[in-house]
Amino acid sequence: MFKSFLPKCKRNISDKTLWLSFIAGLNLVFSYAPFSFWWISFISLTLWFVHLEKLCQKKQVNTTRLLTKHSFIFGFGWFASGISWVHVSIAEFGGMPLFASLFLMLLLCLYLALFPTLAGYLTAKIANSTTKTQQACSKLNLWLLPSTWLLTEYLRGVVLTGFPWLSLGYGQISGPLAPLAPIIGELGITFCLLIFCVALSKLILKSHIKQAGIASLSICIITLFSHQQTWVSPTGKTIKTALIQGNIEQSIKWQPEQQWPTMLKYLDLTRLNYDAQLIIWPESAIPAIETMSTTQEFLDMANQSAALNNATIITGILNYNFETKEYFNSLIVLGKKHHADINGDYYYGNNNRYDKNHLLPIGEFVPFGDLLRPIAPLFNLPQSSFSRGSYVQDNLQANDLNILPLICFEIAFPEQLAANFYNDSDILLTVSNDAWFGNSHGPHQHMEIARMRALEFGRPLLRSTNTGVTAVTDHLGVITKQIPQFEQAVLTTEIQLVSGQTPYSQYGRYPIWFIGFLLIFINIVHNKAQNRTSLNTL
Repeated sequence: MFKSFLPKCKRNISDKTLWLSFIAGLNLVFSYAPFSFWWISFISLTLWFVHLEKLCQKKQVNTTRLLTKHSFIFGFGWFASGISWVHVSIAEFGGMPLFASLFLMLLLCLYLALFPTLAGYLTAKIANSTTKTQQACSKLNLWLLPSTWLLTEYLRGVVLTGFPWLSLGYGQISGPLAPLAPIIGELGITFCLLIFCVALSKLILKSHIKQAGIASLSICIITLFSHQQTWVSPTGKTIKTALIQGNIEQSIKWQPEQQWPTMLKYLDLTRLNYDAQLIIWPESAIPAIETMSTTQEFLDMANQSAALNNATIITGILNYNFETKEYFNSLIVLGKKHHADINGDYYYGNNNRYDKNHLLPIGEFVPFGDLLRPIAPLFNLPQSSFSRGSYVQDNLQANDLNILPLICFEIAFPEQLAANFYNDSDILLTVSNDAWFGNSHGPHQHMEIARMRALEFGRPLLRSTNTGVTAVTDHLGVITKQIPQFEQAVLTTEIQLVSGQTPYSQYGRYPIWFIGFLLIFINIVHNKAQNRTSLNTL
């Protein structure tokens, strides 16, 4: 009965063709960490485009319906495999039955699949709008897809506070397109990847060979050019750092009787590494409110201890502002702000601190909390009532270093990093507590995203976590040292400081937006010129 409502021009396509789109999306997970087979993206996307082109080769095909449907199935497979790790936190800490947690995962994947669906729909609609007949049964124009994909990936990063996880460019951090990141960023890599794969599909099908050859050759030349460029240079100064991984179990982390044992564990591990100038503790390493008297007692002790040893400690902590009655997920600096200081510079209320801005939905704030919190523990997790810090905040000052901090989820938002990046920013710092996600893909993908930020902005990056992945990358996004997950350990290493700015740190996404819209414009002009030629021929 449903078939009777389909347009007459719709081809009777077997459901088996949808499985090919699903598998193409499903396979993308292997291009991301911890697998990091970057070439999987090239193969999956190219074969998917070939599949779509073949479906549209016969006459009487509704390309809008076909591309929209297959983009949705592709997106569902992409996210179903890629963010399966979210289920770990829902199942283990959400207090919900298995079927309920799986249902929530299904809803999340269906929601995220809407964005590639929109990209497919817009691609077909723009192509159809340039045909003289305005008919649904038109040729497929995949050259438009990279540009519409840019738009929908932007929307995925802002709608409902944004979830830009698994963007295609992250899977290329170890691939040949990676050197493009300092020029056009991760989103630009996504754009180039899609252009290249569309071109490969055209070459395989021996269609639009001239345009495909020009496009693929252009990507290769630009990539080779970027390989030869050096955007930042070493200053000759190194800094010794120590990243403390406490490995505190999530199930006991917030128990009141564990507060002092946890804080003393971090301090004891720190005392063994006071030869480091910069010491980093992870997100909420101090599992107590900063304003509590017992917490202040501990902070004063750690502050003076670090200063006496010419060191600086940056730690995660929870803060409560009595004036505004708001909670914040914060980072504070203990010990020396400047190397010449004699005493520690910490006191409660000082400005050398950072309050997290981009909060994680459900985990750190609950929309419609009055309705959702009574439903299940998932909507009433510990510390899920935070307020946002300012979008732009000063870099942290630590032992004469300017450190740009981001907490957990914030590292996935390059615009926020760019808003707080200055030419004198020495180090990027991200702290997290990925114990929520257990031994899953999540922490590895999180680290992969952090590597991309280091490469985009040309700065070394420190990532300190409770259970891992704790690691240090250089300004090229290469991990120089890493410690095993789920072990109490300390990562110590020397960091080479650099100076200079990458094009991406100066211009952000504006160049790739310009190129994306230019591509749409060129396609529209080209199609209209073809229409005029066809009419003149008639």
